[in-house]
Amino acid sequence: MQRFRLWSTKSASPSPCSGGIFDWDNAVLSLEELNAKAEDPGLWNDPEAAQKLMRERNRLSAAIEDCRSLERDLEDNLTLLELGEAEGDAGTVEEAEAALRELHQRAERSRIASLLSGEADANDCYLEVHAGAGGTEAQDWAEMLMRMYVRWAEDSGFKVEWLEESPGEEAGIKSCTLRIKGTNAYGWLKTESGVHRLVRISPFDSQARRHTSFASVWVYPVVEDSIEVEILDKDLRVDTYRASGAGGQHVNKTDSAIRITHLPTGIVVQCQSDRSQHRNRATAMEMLKARLYELELKKREEEAEAGHASKTEIGWGNQIRSYVLQPYQMVKDLRTGVEKGNAQGVLDGDIDDFLAAALAEKATNRREKEGAGV
Repeated sequence: MQRFRLWSTKSASPSPCSGGIFDWDNAVLSLEELNAKAEDPGLWNDPEAAQKLMRERNRLSAAIEDCRSLERDLEDNLTLLELGEAEGDAGTVEEAEAALRELHQRAERSRIASLLSGEADANDCYLEVHAGAGGTEAQDWAEMLMRMYVRWAEDSGFKVEWLEESPGEEAGIKSCTLRIKGTNAYGWLKTESGVHRLVRISPFDSQARRHTSFASVWVYPVVEDSIEVEILDKDLRVDTYRASGAGGQHVNKTDSAIRITHLPTGIVVQCQSDRSQHRNRATAMEMLKARLYELELKKREEEAEAGHASKTEIGWGNQIRSYVLQPYQMVKDLRTGVEKGNAQGVLDGDIDDFLAAALAEKATNRREKEGAGV
């Protein structure tokens, strides 16, 4: 039995995005109600409730403004297109068509964002990458994956904070932990947990042979203050070690890095981002609470398999996506069937198509279960 308790003070009231579909009328009414509550002089007598209200108001306001902005831009560019065609101005027509293509991409991203209606979807998230067996090959692949997610996050307007990174012996990394900050960070990335497989001609093989490498990704939400997770000291093993790095001033001279193992679940978290052991321990405890909370969410959704809280074997049979660089270029998601031929573009952070397909499939499965009364 897992010795921790979980409480959530989140409201059970229906969301304007419930069911994964943005309800415009409900959203506008909800925003009006939140604006009225925000003007109450006694709101800040309860700072926690006030902050929750303001976050919800800002989220709804941003979603509504995004819809209105898309509508305005669509009308403007359709008018521009009509004028260009009427006047025979090929340059204007080309400009309007390019703007409409960009608008389509924005609209698609907003459509997918409307699917993010889970309890923790709006939260920041932690993202871990771990190299599989295979030494330098797998460690280099793990670093490539880390770079892919960092590029995607930065291009999407999220902020990235490094919490832990263990470099490989020759190249790459053994593991890393990032915190992705921004609205819906967890919602966007939650389907990325799993094993990622790379096939390429190894740059580390003098005979230029083709190699297959594996790395695992784990994504879990940052726990908000409104969520309490109780963890017993007797269930923890705490280890300290000297932080590693590229050298110079960034390498600690004391054992300030922290590794915490939650014995009932086997969950391991570690942090070395600060020179202070106390601050690293506090951050590691936050990460552990987040992992336990994510485990509870999985149970609620009835999607977790037995032992899902522990690391699965990083190898054949547990893959979610395959990245082939030789003899041809193809990235294929093994869950949704989505494929992209521009493998380098994907590794440079162009993963929105994969995220969108996985989220859409997740939402469809949820609606089917609800319709069947599951």
